[in-house]
Amino acid sequence: MTTTTQELGAEVSLREVGHVFVHGSSPVVALWGVDISIKPGEFVSLVGPSGCGKTTVLSMLSGLVEPSRGTVRIDGQPISGPRRDVSYMFARDCLMPWRSVRQNVEFGMQVRRIPKKQRRRTADLWLERVGLEGFADSQIGKLSQGMRQRVAIARTLAQRPRLILMDEPFAALDAQTRSILQDQFVALWEELHCTVVFVTHDLSEAIRLSDRVLLVGRRPGRIVHDVPIELARPREVGDEQAAAVLARYQSALSTRLAAEVTA
Repeated sequence: MTTTTQELGAEVSLREVGHVFVHGSSPVVALWGVDISIKPGEFVSLVGPSGCGKTTVLSMLSGLVEPSRGTVRIDGQPISGPRRDVSYMFARDCLMPWRSVRQNVEFGMQVRRIPKKQRRRTADLWLERVGLEGFADSQIGKLSQGMRQRVAIARTLAQRPRLILMDEPFAALDAQTRSILQDQFVALWEELHCTVVFVTHDLSEAIRLSDRVLLVGRRPGRIVHDVPIELARPREVGDEQAAAVLARYQSALSTRLAAEVTA
């Protein structure tokens, strides 16, 4: 099937972005002078000290927060609010326990008034893709945390977003489940050609998944390093040569991150 322009990932840009919020009676500068350019279909991770504004960047891209200064654009157009082609995936799955697995996956499509038969067909397809084809009618409360996160991935991808925002989506999982879901998500992302902006505190996760890793400096946040990950995919965990390259990236980024934390 030929991929149309609409199906390609979104182009993202932030120019001279700053954001100030009020804490108590005092203004807090969360971000200042942030410049980011992301090509359609890129997988870019943001890492940095706690409180440096990483999640604020995602909130701006989602249309939930307006910058205090500068411009945030998708495909060259200023963001004026939430968009249907942008999906936001949080650290917790945010599933609705009163709905079945299938009904949770269908929710975004239901909001968009997609016909019931089409919603069901699409939901079942994505549940199969994430290995949950036998659990469509199950209740959310009966699933493991890893299975719940698979449902969240299916719900996200079922909407065919052009931009996916991910805020530590695998942080609550055990190491083995996290590695499996990382590989599964990357395989699906490579098929969809969507753009991903991924926030994590785990440097090894950022390096393993991303095309580029952006290191955000301590508050007020700004981009202090932009590191392309020049390693072919798939990046197998057991590949000794790839592991050595990833370790070098992690050593360099760890040193830079430590400098920001202690600055």
